[in-house]
Amino acid sequence: MSHSDIEKFNSNAVMSAVTVFNQVVYLSGQVPKNTGNDIAGQTREILATIDELLALAGTDKSRLLSAQLYIKNLADFSTVNAIWIDWMKGCTPPSRATIQADLVNPDWLIEIAVTAAQP
Repeated sequence: MSHSDIEKFNSNAVMSAVTVFNQVVYLSGQVPKNTGNDIAGQTREILATIDELLALAGTDKSRLLSAQLYIKNLADFSTVNAIWIDWMKGCTPPSRATIQADLVNPDWLIEIAVTAAQP
């Protein structure tokens, strides 16, 4: 099997934001660009980025297979969950894990990684 059956988008020296193999779309952990936002703003920004990256790979959140949410402060869990539920309206949510984590940048309050199927 050659690497031509693997597609990668938005790559740099460290990672690819999107990798597609066998009609499965893997997104790297998405983090906020605007670290001045509170947890709600950071979460909404990341979910919008996920929508854009899934579209780049020809799919959308209705095709999510799994999600991992890394939250700096567990006190933010209910806020994140409410935004997630609103974002997932009209879709059956994927398998999901939520983990408390010390994130690489201390100003990041959340990081989200998802996997989705292509149509």
